[in-house]
Amino acid sequence: MSARDADNDRTTDALLRSPSYIPADRDVEFLQRDELRPLRLQLELLKPELIQREEGIRSTIVIFGSARLMEPARAREALSHAEADLKARPNDPGAQREVEVARRRLALARYYDEAREFGRLVSSTCQVDGRCDFVVVTGGGPGIMEAANRGAADAGGKSIGLNITLPHEQRPNPYITPSLCFQFRYFALRKMHFLLRAKALVAFPGGFGTLDELFETLTLLQTGKVSGITIVLVGRTFWDRLINWTMLVEEGLVSPEDLALFHYAETAQEAWDLIAARHQID
Repeated sequence: MSARDADNDRTTDALLRSPSYIPADRDVEFLQRDELRPLRLQLELLKPELIQREEGIRSTIVIFGSARLMEPARAREALSHAEADLKARPNDPGAQREVEVARRRLALARYYDEAREFGRLVSSTCQVDGRCDFVVVTGGGPGIMEAANRGAADAGGKSIGLNITLPHEQRPNPYITPSLCFQFRYFALRKMHFLLRAKALVAFPGGFGTLDELFETLTLLQTGKVSGITIVLVGRTFWDRLINWTMLVEEGLVSPEDLALFHYAETAQEAWDLIAARHQID
């Protein structure tokens, strides 16, 4: 090989290794540029949409609730650990607070079982003869989300998990149907997918994330941007203690009829009966 051919080969190798030579659709670094955000948003809209079509998902039922609530056995175990820690450090304010929090979480732990039962009820009723109606969809994490996906799995039904990338590690719970386990970069697109096929939203006790999704849906219903979504709040004592709905009406900040946008239930069966009646499900 001549010196010229060797130089040409080296030049060609350098060209082939150049980032500019990577086809645009395979260039991950290029796709992460700020200027490509509109394209990433489109992709994040399309991928879950197309997969759900392929899976035959016709309608969904959204279940929200705290990621921190656990099944009763684990809640009792957590309380025992907190009490043992307090016994070792009786004057520690942090240990005292952990016991109080553990006691409250144990009191709320029954909602894990209710969310699991709700997922089972919905899936066993609506996923029959190959139909995929009222498919359970959650945020894909632990706690109430895990319980709802778990209930669907108990019934042999499909369920969806819409995870979100966060600064701290988050893993999907193991009960989501693998082909319907999604990971989102953008909260806005994730929220859109929660409601695109939704016929109902069931909110169990939860924190900021639950409130965010609940109030966004209430606002969309109030303003007429969406319709036909039944909202059920499970655990009236919790919700009435958390939100002073009457005050909003008294101050003229919402209309009295706005309070008809949601309903209360105490059990999985009550929640499902409300939804089934409103959507005429036998």
